[in-house]
Amino acid sequence: MIRDDILRQRLEKARQKLYALQAKHGFSHASVLRQSVILDNLINQYNRHFYIKEKKPTA
Repeated sequence: MIRDDILRQRLEKARQKLYALQAKHGFSHASVLRQSVILDNLINQYNRHFYIKEKKPTA
């Protein structure tokens, strides 16, 4: 499974790329929409990772 810090770095890099693309092309450009999907997938992965982590029973 991916380490927490690596996942956070990927999220931040994807977010910054999305902002840069949006500033250059506007909201409805294909590259912005593709990057938005990439960021959404990373956010979902992050949420799944931490949801599972929190749900593990502690002994």
